[in-house]
Amino acid sequence: MVGWLKSSSADLFNFLNFYMSPLYCPAKASIALVIGLISMPCFADPLNDAIKTEQATQQAAEASQTKINNLSQESGSLLTKYRFANRQVENLVVESKHLEAVLKTQAEEKISLKEQIKTLELTHSEITPLILRMLENLEKFVALDLPFLPQERQQRLLKLKAMMLKADISKAEKFRRIVEAYQVENDYGNTIEAYKDEIDLKGAKTPVDLLRLGRVGLYYQRLDGSESGVWNTKEKRWDSLPDRYDSKIHRGLGIARKESAPELLTLPVFAAEVSK
Repeated sequence: MVGWLKSSSADLFNFLNFYMSPLYCPAKASIALVIGLISMPCFADPLNDAIKTEQATQQAAEASQTKINNLSQESGSLLTKYRFANRQVENLVVESKHLEAVLKTQAEEKISLKEQIKTLELTHSEITPLILRMLENLEKFVALDLPFLPQERQQRLLKLKAMMLKADISKAEKFRRIVEAYQVENDYGNTIEAYKDEIDLKGAKTPVDLLRLGRVGLYYQRLDGSESGVWNTKEKRWDSLPDRYDSKIHRGLGIARKESAPELLTLPVFAAEVSK
């Protein structure tokens, strides 16, 4: 009985063949069947072991796949970090080259600034004499110019002279204002103007309309239109003009005041005097 329980699977197979054959004895078959049934748990052990082995193998495979997935994710993360670090290195190289160029430019600018400082030191000592000469020449120019807007222009010169004596005004500001005055005088040569003023006619102050055509000519006309004239730059006086110029000067006054359309006017002029 014990020996049968310890029988192999081949013995069990032989037993079943005998049991199924036509020559078997029913009584013996019953005993053998009972013994076979008792021996079935011994046959199930290898199957259970195989199932457990398969389950263990599957679990090991799943664990291995999990490790592979983790390693794959870690590898992907490391690759991303590597690419990011590589881009940073490239950016740093570009930035380094840019800074080298900036430093080179700054070094060149430093040398240029040093040279400019030396030039400014020399210019600083020469700027005051230059401003004084410019103011003196401007005053001479106004004196030789047509006598238009005399009060306004003289007032500008007086302010410039007073400014030169003020210590709280920088040389740069003084120079700027002198240049500004030159610009104002220069603009007079490119414009026409009509305004009312009083001039000396035959020893008497007479209100008139004045017409300035740039610096080419300065003309007057009495307010009633009865007389017209021109400034004689050579003799420094007002000369009356023939009656035929009255209408032309009247039209010129209208053009300057933008009351009439521009047109060609024929008027006498005098050559400007040259400053010595």
